[in-house]
This record gives sequence, structure tokens and C-alpha cells, in this order.
Amino acid sequence: MALKGKALSAAAPAVLPAEKTQASRFGKTRTAQSTALMEDYVELIADLLANNGEARPTDVARRLGVSHATAIKSISRLKREGLATAKPYRGVFLTEAGHQLASRVRARHRLLVDVLVALGVPLEAAEDDAEGMEHHVSDVSLAAFSRFLKDRGSAG
Repeated sequence: MALKGKALSAAAPAVLPAEKTQASRFGKTRTAQSTALMEDYVELIADLLANNGEARPTDVARRLGVSHATAIKSISRLKREGLATAKPYRGVFLTEAGHQLASRVRARHRLLVDVLVALGVPLEAAEDDAEGMEHHVSDVSLAAFSRFLKDRGSAG
């Protein structure tokens, strides 16, 4: 396989960051991956509650493309984390903390979509890309994205 006419093995070696810096970056990624699942569940549950008045584990499983057992396991984790409650035969409900988390995730998603669209990314691709990015972007980057959009709006 070639990269711009050169074999990959001939490419310059990557400059490695300091060990502690690299370990910290990978640690942040692992943490983000762990919380991404909870954030997706909370955001979906909030959307189902807003649109349907209820969030049944069966609906959650179908919309996330997971088994019913997986959805139940993840919902149990949300309950342990204080983000959701469940009532027999009544579905899943979010606690105040769950609603707050869903709002934060939704705001991150919207901001990322807006930035990507402003950069010329088609809306459908921006929506897809933001879905993954929303769990990994830092508050520092979010603030910069927000300033970018504000500056861009005031320049026009």
C-alpha cells in the first residue's frame, strides 16, 4: 500500500508525545467511550419521553439496535448512576440529573452539527459525524466552536 507514492514503511515515524501525556489522552478516550453509551441512552430516553410520553425498554433496544437484554442491562446502569428510574409496566423515566445530562448531550450535538455545516459538511453527514464526536469533544473545543460560530455570524 502506498501513501502519496511512498511505501508506508518509508513514511517518517510519528513523533510520540511524552508518556504521561499520551496515557492521559488514551485515558480520556476510554472514559469518553464508557460514558458515551450512557449519554446515548439518556438522550434517546428523553426523546422518546418527549415524543411518545413513554420510553419502553423494547423501544430503546430497537432504536439503538441492541438486544432487549442489553437495553435492560444499560438501563439498570442508568438507575444505579441516578440518571433514570423505572416502574413496572410503565417504562423508563429520567431523574433530574438524567434530564440535565440529556440536555447537555443534545446541546453538544447541535453545536457540532452547526460547526460542521458552517464548514461545508452536508447536513446528513454532519448529523452522523456529530453523533460520535459529541462524546469525545472537550469543553475547551466546544467553547472555541461556539466563538467561531458567533464570530462568523457577526462578520456577515
